[in-house]
Amino acid sequence: MTTTAVASSPVELSVLVPAKDEAENLPEFVERCAAMFDDVDYRCELVVVDDGSTDDTPAVLDRLAERFPVLRIVTHRGQRGIADALKSAGDAANGRIFVFYPADLQFDPAEIPSLVDPIRNGEADLVTGTKQGHYEKAFVSGVYNRLCRFLFGVNVTDLNAVKAYRREIMDSVPGRPDWHRFMVVMAAADGYRLAERPVTLHPRKAGKSKFGIGRIPVGVLDLLSVWFQLKFGRKPMLFFGLSGSILFFLGLVTGIAAIVLRYGYGVGFRPLLNLVMMLVISGIALFGFGFVGELLASNREEMRRLGASIDRLADELTEKH
Repeated sequence: MTTTAVASSPVELSVLVPAKDEAENLPEFVERCAAMFDDVDYRCELVVVDDGSTDDTPAVLDRLAERFPVLRIVTHRGQRGIADALKSAGDAANGRIFVFYPADLQFDPAEIPSLVDPIRNGEADLVTGTKQGHYEKAFVSGVYNRLCRFLFGVNVTDLNAVKAYRREIMDSVPGRPDWHRFMVVMAAADGYRLAERPVTLHPRKAGKSKFGIGRIPVGVLDLLSVWFQLKFGRKPMLFFGLSGSILFFLGLVTGIAAIVLRYGYGVGFRPLLNLVMMLVISGIALFGFGFVGELLASNREEMRRLGASIDRLADELTEKH
């Protein structure tokens, strides 16, 4: 395919890059991406999100945009995190396939085509990169990946590295802080096909990692929250109704035991009465939460179907015009 043909064709690939204080790494990173774009036979673009940088990142990006027409810049006034950065980049991007890549040069842009090819060939909908090489947080990452495989049943080695995915998968991830890390499990829950390819991990050349040990407790809580939503989000009565029924039944049994003790043996035990009331009230409350959850789940499904209908209508109108 000639360069002219590629330039006139629709954008096939958008590389989404959250960047926070990466002024030293961005020039080489953008040059490598541009070189990779020249080596493939489909049209690409690079969307970099300046996520509230306090160094020279804005000025560096402006200079790079003058040199590389494939570069598009999105700016956040303050730091909003990777999840919001990916959402902003996805809204601005034109590609059919997205690739999430950091700007810290720990992953070589030359390996992006190996992530994209399974999607373009129809073999997968999302491709994760499996890190090869020394990784300082290998223990924490290994625990996280094993927990994800155990809780979600997703047979992927590394769920939190670089990844390529179809544009529509972006809609599977709620706009919650840090929930981009669960894109793979959410996509798998929605029936998208997964694959993985090795990617080489290089030492960071400049700057410092934005991830500290303080994120571990937050990550564990997020993990449990995602598991709960995927497990019971569409069937809340399965959790609340069952739990409420068990508590109500225990309260009923305890109440019968209290009556037998009081009138059969003349033994009155006040704490037992308090336990009965607590169990019965908690059971009724949980059962009520289940009903409310079912109503919310039904409304969410209706909104999802409505959104799908609107998207189909928009596609039909676009084709007609």
